Amino acid sequence: MEAFRKIALALTIIGALNWGLEALLGFDVVADLAGGRDALMAKIIYGIIALAGLVSLGYLFRDEPDQHRRIEHDEYEWQTRPPAGMMEEK
Repeated sequence: MEAFRKIALALTIIGALNWGLEALLGFDVVADLAGGRDALMAKIIYGIIALAGLVSLGYLFRDEPDQHRRIEHDEYEWQTRPPAGMMEEK
């Protein structure tokens, strides 16, 4: 799932950079590579980038990642373990 999130984020960034170039220089990279804005390939690429943006939007409103929860759990674990020098050897 982590790879899916990274791919979606990368596509969202690529789309943002494409729109930035469009706004600043009037150059649409996707349309140029796909043979025009109305070409089928361009529409597919725009659709994939739009879906990636929706996926990334879902991560924006997500709760804290599971990693943070595990760290909080481990924070209290040291309080229940005896110090290293006090453990009995068998």
